Amino acid sequence: MARLVFYLVFLITAAVFGQNEEEFKVKSAVDTFFDGFHKGDTTLMKSVMMDKILMQTAYKNKEGKDILVTDEPGKMLNAIATRTADQKWDERLLDYSIQVDGNMANAWTPYEFWYNDTFSHCGVNSFQLFKDGGQWKIIYLIDTRRKVGCGTNSD
Repeated sequence: MARLVFYLVFLITAAVFGQNEEEFKVKSAVDTFFDGFHKGDTTLMKSVMMDKILMQTAYKNKEGKDILVTDEPGKMLNAIATRTADQKWDERLLDYSIQVDGNMANAWTPYEFWYNDTFSHCGVNSFQLFKDGGQWKIIYLIDTRRKVGCGTNSD
C-alpha cells in the first residue's frame, strides 16, 4: 500500500512539475518576443512567431463603437525595424496567466505601453501558442487598448 501511495504522489508531482516547466517555456517565448520588440530586433521576434501568425487589436473608437482590426505581421515588424533611435517603445507586462494543454498554450498578459517615457495606453495581450517541434511559437496575438482604467496616475 505504501508503494502505491508513493507512486501516486510521484506521478502527480511529475505531472505538476512538467506543466510548470511548459508554462515557463511559454513565458520564455513571450519574453523573447518582447526582448526583440524593445531592442528593435525583428529576427529575435520572428524566432518565436509562426510564419502565418494572425495579429488583431480590439478597442472602442471615440464614438464608443467596438472595433476589431486585423494587422499584417510584416507591417508591425517593419515599423519595429525602422523605428528611429529617438523613439522608445516600452511595453511593460504586468502579469502572466498561462494555460497549457498538450501542444497548445495561451498567455494572458496585462500591460502598460509607454512612448518615450510617457504613458500612452494599457490593455491585455492574449497570445495563442503552438508547440512546433519542441519550441513554443506564437500563432495568434490579439490585444486590447484603452487609455482609462489603467491603474496609472493618468486615469
